[in-house]
Amino acid sequence: MKKEKIYTMLFSKVYPLLIAMAEKKGRKREEVFEITNWLTGYSNEEIEKLLDSDITYEEFFLKAPKLNPKRKLITGSICKVRVEDIKESLMQEIRYLDKLIDELAKGKALEKIKRK
Repeated sequence: MKKEKIYTMLFSKVYPLLIAMAEKKGRKREEVFEITNWLTGYSNEEIEKLLDSDITYEEFFLKAPKLNPKRKLITGSICKVRVEDIKESLMQEIRYLDKLIDELAKGKALEKIKRK
């Protein structure tokens, strides 16, 4: 089976694009970090270190310290695909983060994004 291109991309190349998307809509870098902390269990310091490393996007998710069980409450479409219908687990984890950043960029409150 062919590996998705996103899996082999460097975290240090992909994550800044998520930050830029949020900032373009008036949100803050810290908010992107907070969402990522909530989803993956990485601390801000760990994310900063990973941004200076050669870790792939796949490894970023596979090595996540503690995936939040509430992530399964994330529903809706991203790139015209419903996140809850994605069968491949790694791609679903990637799309969860995409969906959360999309919600942030659209102005949703952090508490709602974190499914509180």
